[in-house]
Amino acid sequence: MNSGDIRQLKPFLSLLFIIFTLLGLVFIKMEERRMSYVVLKSTREYKKNSEIARQKEISLAKSLRPQLMETVAMQRLTMRKIKPGQIINLTAPQAASMTVNKPLAQNKNLNDSVVNP
Repeated sequence: MNSGDIRQLKPFLSLLFIIFTLLGLVFIKMEERRMSYVVLKSTREYKKNSEIARQKEISLAKSLRPQLMETVAMQRLTMRKIKPGQIINLTAPQAASMTVNKPLAQNKNLNDSVVNP
């Protein structure tokens, strides 16, 4: 190619460069908008799921209230209210004497309950 041919191609090449640059910018803007919609959709879905989880947590807390549990136990499981004679209080010295570190033969409280054959 001689210099005359190159001079004739320069306006055409610069025009192609401008067109491809503008098309690239349009493509980048379209991708940016598409990604914005994806983020918006994901944000809405996250908020919806977190709201569902919060509602389930509130529902669980309501269903596990002590008063409701007691009512269910009395109606469906035929349980009765606790009477003072049914409660067994363990004192600290009695619980402390039953240690795990002592061998079975040295533990006096356990020896009384063991039956020798």
